[in-house]
Amino acid sequence: MVAQLIPFATMRKVAPPYGEHVEIDGRQLWIHQSGNGTPAVVFVPGAGSIGMDFLLVHQRVAEFTSAISYDRAGTGWSDDIQLPRTADQVTDELRALLQQTGLPAPYVLVGHSLGGAYVQRYAQRFPAEVTALLLLDPAHEDWDGYMPEALKFANQPTNTEFPDLPAGFLEQYRVPFSAMFSAFPDSVREQLIDQHLSPAGLPIGFREGINALAVFDELRTGGARPDVPLIVLSGTDVDAAQTMLVPEPVLREQIAGSERLYADIADRASRGEHRSLADASHASIPMSRPDAVSTAINDLLARIAR
Repeated sequence: MVAQLIPFATMRKVAPPYGEHVEIDGRQLWIHQSGNGTPAVVFVPGAGSIGMDFLLVHQRVAEFTSAISYDRAGTGWSDDIQLPRTADQVTDELRALLQQTGLPAPYVLVGHSLGGAYVQRYAQRFPAEVTALLLLDPAHEDWDGYMPEALKFANQPTNTEFPDLPAGFLEQYRVPFSAMFSAFPDSVREQLIDQHLSPAGLPIGFREGINALAVFDELRTGGARPDVPLIVLSGTDVDAAQTMLVPEPVLREQIAGSERLYADIADRASRGEHRSLADASHASIPMSRPDAVSTAINDLLARIAR
């Protein structure tokens, strides 16, 4: 494995004004590392999300310890790769990347949505390298047990191709995205929205998530999670982007089920806690409530210190 920084000018994609690229096993991964101190906090995005979505949280966390955001292969400003991938492939890549940062384990892992499943798998495989977990509206192998039949992953269509979008959809979809990223710096806001809504970027979340049941099987058979401080942070609001895809009553039903799941995940952990945010949706937690995310991280660090 060879690691080296790649100048932005040589990259196929126009990179944002933050971060750099590291070569891992022949692929260039975007990473943004700042701050000082340990344990380092590592942000793992969900399907359809990218590392820069955590910028506002990243900047807050870098004021009191080291913060690491990144794009896994096939997403954001990292090299393309065939999707989907297994949780083991994703966590092997993350571990190799973290080893190149020079920051020692153990880490505080922050996983959003599908990224929540990935950090749980990392904790199963490398328990000595994880000192706390923050799960933001996480994917979990018990999801279907808390959902009505129509909302279970096992009952969803098994399409493997991204569906055609109706005329004008992207223009309408851009409006809630602009609101979601309104607090971001001018230097990155439009570039970040363009990355999400580009013809190449928009299908990535679909492609990453089509093997969710296989990822759940990896978690289900992967052994115990380590006994570390854990917070599940969930959003119970519904945003305009969601209602363009799913009727609001269905979303409300899904949120009710996921809230029960997240409470149970926290109850099962000896040092677990569940916090709900009424003013954040599933997708918007890192962007709309960076204060709540950074507070949860600070609380985890305090529990580690005790």
